Amino acid sequence: MSQVSTKATRHRVLIVDDEESMRLLLARVLVNGLKVEATLAGTCEQALRLAGNYAYDAILLDLLMPGIGGFEVLRTIRRASPNVATPVIIVSVLSDQATKDRCARAGANAYVVKPVERNALLATVRAQIAGRSKPKPKGGA
Repeated sequence: MSQVSTKATRHRVLIVDDEESMRLLLARVLVNGLKVEATLAGTCEQALRLAGNYAYDAILLDLLMPGIGGFEVLRTIRRASPNVATPVIIVSVLSDQATKDRCARAGANAYVVKPVERNALLATVRAQIAGRSKPKPKGGA
């Protein structure tokens, strides 16, 4: 586990990917583009430990990981953790609609396909964090 941050940190994001180069790339994009603090996890077990101990503002999660895998990490986070309501953004090479639908049913908030396009990733994370911090409107007008 490692952390990458800036002095202007406002939000904390957990980045879960078994490929170190991808973790570092995602962290660099988010730290430079959104001024977030990024916590990096390279295993499913490490991700669950971190997500079980701290509430993040967003979680980026790879699906194809050794061990229990990203789907089970997502389900576990949604069942019982400080991140039950935290936006989870799937970042995966899997681009088929069935996988995207399965993730949505399991509680994912957004889906980004690898290779990641910088501006699309920033827009997705920004929107998910903003949506989380806004109160839901009551009633309809």
